[in-house]
Amino acid sequence: MTTPMKLMKNQQSGFTLVEIAIVLVIIGLLLGGILKGQELINSAKVKNLAQDFKTIPLYIYGYQDRFKALPGDDPRVVTNVPGATLAAGTVGNGVIDGSWNSTAVTEESALFWQHVRLANFAPGPTSTTDANYFPTNVDSGRMGIQSGATSPIIGLRGTYIFCSSGILGKFASQLDTTLDDGNTATGSIMAANIPTGSTAPAAPETNQGATPTLNVASSYTVCMGF
Repeated sequence: MTTPMKLMKNQQSGFTLVEIAIVLVIIGLLLGGILKGQELINSAKVKNLAQDFKTIPLYIYGYQDRFKALPGDDPRVVTNVPGATLAAGTVGNGVIDGSWNSTAVTEESALFWQHVRLANFAPGPTSTTDANYFPTNVDSGRMGIQSGATSPIIGLRGTYIFCSSGILGKFASQLDTTLDDGNTATGSIMAANIPTGSTAPAAPETNQGATPTLNVASSYTVCMGF
């Protein structure tokens, strides 16, 4: 005769191999979806960062084509784009004076953004007192432009130099591969560890060779000469 206790024990059983396999498949699909989603997010971020580098020359050449002057360095900016501020110092010499990361709103490199925005080439606030006046990238890193006479990265050359900061090393490498020669220490795009507010030229970080100096998890400033 089967007792109630024995019947209860007979009804208890663990997961079958099929059930375990189904659970493992579901877990695998979830992990795969998460990894694929992160990959898509990273890819979109690199495309967004790359677009900043592709767009900046259009601001300069568009402004030059319309007003025959450089934004920031335009001596007739008050007439050309009403509401604009004339930069302090020497204007009209064909040079964007000031460093790319300058916060002095009277410098040409800072007023560059006001001029291209008032001329409807770029979006963003036109008041230099606005908290969001200086542009930032998708990672909230400061962006800026300057003349190439003094480069922020040793060895980087160009008439103009555009920089974007706070970019992880892995994205800096992808950016260089997308837009340049794939080496962050050579070519028209380089990456360097530039301290906030520093104007001293920094050595480029390389992602090549047996001992690359670019750390994929650290943040860098990526600059392009053109």
